[in-house]
Formats: sequence, structure tokens, C-alpha cells
Amino acid sequence: MKREKSGTILQKNQRVELEITGLTAEGAGVGRASEGGMAVFVPETIPGERVLVQIVKTAKNFCWGKAIQIIRPSACRVEPDCDAFPKCGGCVYRHMSYEIELEAKQQKVQDALRRIGGCEGFVVDPIVGANTEAGTPDRYRNKAQFPIGKDAEGKPMLGFYAPRSHRIIPCEDCRLQPESFSRAMAAFLEWARLYQEPVYDETTHTGKLRHLYLRQAASTGAVMACVVVNGNGLHHEQELAEIMSRRVPELKSLLVNSNREDTNVVLGKKTRTVWGDSVLTDTLCGLRFEISPLSFYQVNHDQTEKLYGLAADFAGLTGEETLLDLYCGAGTIGLSMAGRVHRLIGVEIVAPAVEDAKKNAAANGIGNSEFLCMDAPEAAKLLEERGIRPHVVVVDPPRKGCGEGLPETIARMAPERVVYVSCDPATLARDVARFREVGYVLRRAVPVDMFPRTAHCETVALLEKDGAER
Repeated sequence: MKREKSGTILQKNQRVELEITGLTAEGAGVGRASEGGMAVFVPETIPGERVLVQIVKTAKNFCWGKAIQIIRPSACRVEPDCDAFPKCGGCVYRHMSYEIELEAKQQKVQDALRRIGGCEGFVVDPIVGANTEAGTPDRYRNKAQFPIGKDAEGKPMLGFYAPRSHRIIPCEDCRLQPESFSRAMAAFLEWARLYQEPVYDETTHTGKLRHLYLRQAASTGAVMACVVVNGNGLHHEQELAEIMSRRVPELKSLLVNSNREDTNVVLGKKTRTVWGDSVLTDTLCGLRFEISPLSFYQVNHDQTEKLYGLAADFAGLTGEETLLDLYCGAGTIGLSMAGRVHRLIGVEIVAPAVEDAKKNAAANGIGNSEFLCMDAPEAAKLLEERGIRPHVVVVDPPRKGCGEGLPETIARMAPERVVYVSCDPATLARDVARFREVGYVLRRAVPVDMFPRTAHCETVALLEKDGAER
């Protein structure tokens, strides 16, 4: 039971009427039962709506509620077009128009930079939305990982884990993924039910079938299928290749990945090609990239090209610069700019990604690049000790943001500009404040909607030395 400041008592299962006045960073509506009272978070609601809410969970400073009735719906409300929404937890904005979703993400970045980053008076540039067909930017993901489970009749099933659980929500056709993935799922289930390979049980660590992992080369539509197994292989592998290739003409690869570990990590370290090619080849920003199951590769091809284009514009390259690309993954960002710099140095801690980056450089005839397998702060410190002074530093860190001490190390290298590619507005804002303390000021920030219909939003930010000429 929680008491609001005005005296209103909110308790579990209570029903209250709320005016939805905002959205959380995760996409839930926010309302209050009384002026100045406790915030109530209500998924699947839109600012401006009046809703009847049942309180389902109370915490010290807020409550969670479930919308029982939309008393006054928003004009921006749309009918969800997916049977798995919102149970699977992937999409959070499928009940509203795409225009309102973009506004929400724009505000999310703006609010984070103001509240966390201390950027008072700073205005975020307009968000770069995805191209839409019929008003909805669907079918953009080029990668999917489907856990394999059993349905109520004990038959193999595919779907997604419900939020904060390992309960599989079945989904025959995820609208975020290409239609060819749906056919690949159907073909796999046809094989699994025909040959009755045992499904993995994570409680007992028995059974074989763990995940179906799919990738697509967006430029050609070619599909790779990888079955993750608790073991070394499958019975009837060739029959699986035959069924899948028949149902999915785009299929170019069938692989088996061995993961015997009792872990939540999807892929193991050993992968074997059963049929077709061992890699897919895609074209991104005019360059060719080979994609394996273990390769890091952005999941939204078209929006990635926009994102990298913005990063290159922010870098202000003339052809004379040394560019340092930290957290470089398979090298895609740095390599997309390599033709406009004198020297490219990429840094990544994941060894297979570094090898991919070297291969990608060689495949594209890029001879002015080198890649180091090191932690970003450690590598930046090493380059500083070597006297290498990059003109521009690009950072594309994981969701947790820049490593401890990295802004200080970058500042000692004295680059003219830092281009920060962020997948989390909160950690971006925190790091913007850290960079400001060492003399780098945020000049521009542009949100890019890499993951339409989900709560995630990428941002490209430009930081320059305080007092630098503009």
C-alpha cells in the first residue's frame, strides 16, 4: 500500500482513473491519480489519454498499472497488428502511430541530455526516422534469435522470451523481421516435428535443440540459418537442409553451432557448415562485408547507412586525419570512413570481431587501416604513450557507455572532435557530462531510429574542444 502526497492511498488491485501525461524511457505511459501524487506507469497508453487503470504492483516511489479501459483514446492510437504484442516484449509502440513514436524518442534523448547530462538550453536535432510503407516501418531486422521450446502438446515451438522471463511466447511471423524468416521458422518446425529431435531443457540441461538463429544480407535477401544445439550435431541434418532450402529459396547457408554451456549466451564458440556457404556477403555504405553467425553487424541496414553518414559528417574529414575508432566491432564504422582519412586505427576487445575487421579491410582493398584487440581505455592509453594523436575519435560503446577513465584518456590525446555513437540516451548523457569535465562540449546530437516500434533509440553526438573555432 502506498500513500500519495495528497493523501490518496494506492494499493494493489485498486482501480483509478488517470490522465496520461508522458512516457517512460521504456515506452510506458505515465499518469498520477492526484495532483503531485505518485507516478503510475501504464504500458500501452499514450499521452493525452484518459484511462481506467488497475494497480498491479507498488514500489516506494511509483506504481505499475494495467489499462482496463481507454476512456478517452488519443487520435494517434492505432490497432496493434501483431498477435504477440505486447506479450513478447519486443515492441512497445505498436499501439500508436509512427509519428508519435518518433516524437517520444526525440523527447527521450532531449530529456536524458538535460536531466542526466546537464545540457540546459541544448536542443536535439530532429530525429532521423525510418522509411515507411503503409505508415509502419516493418521488416527491417536482418538478425533473429528464436529460443526453441515445447507447446502445450509437447511439440517443438519457436518464439521470444516474455520480458524478464524465459517463458516463450510463440510468434509465427514477427513483423520486425523479413518474411523469409517466417518461412524459415515454419520449415524448421516441420523438420523438428517430423524427426523429433529432443528440445533443450535449461533446467535439467538435457535435450538438444536450443535456438534457431537467422541472418539476412539486406542487399541480396540471402538468408543464413544456424541451429544452436546442446551437442556437436543433429540427426537428419541433410533432411533439414532439404526442407529449408525448398521452403526458403533465399537460403544460402545452414550451419550448426555447438553450445554445451549452462548459460544464457546463445552462441557457442564452435560452428560447422552443414550446407551452402559459411558466410553471407552484404553491401553497406558501398563496402562488402562478410557476415558469420558470430559477426557483429547492425540489424537495420538502411538506418545504419544513415547513421554512419551522420557520423562521417560530424567527423569533418578532409583526407589528412588520423581516425581512431574505439569499440569498432567488425570495423564497419571506421571502414566506411577510411577513404576520407589518412590513417584508420580500430580498437575492439572481442578477438573474432578484430579478425573480421581485418578481413573486411582486406576484402575492400583498404590499406590505411590497422586493428588492435584491446580494451578501449587500455588501447587509448597505449596510443597516447606511443605519441599517436588522432584528429578525430569515434566511440561506439555498448549500452553501459564508455569505460572508466576513457574520456580523460581521450582528452589527453587532444583530438579536435569526438563522434559518439550511442545506443542508450542515459549513458550518452552521463558520458557527455564526463567529457565536459575534461574540456569537450556537446555541439550536436541527432537521434536515429534504428529499432522502430521498440523502446530503443540510437544517437549520434558531436563533441568538440571547448573554445574550438566553429
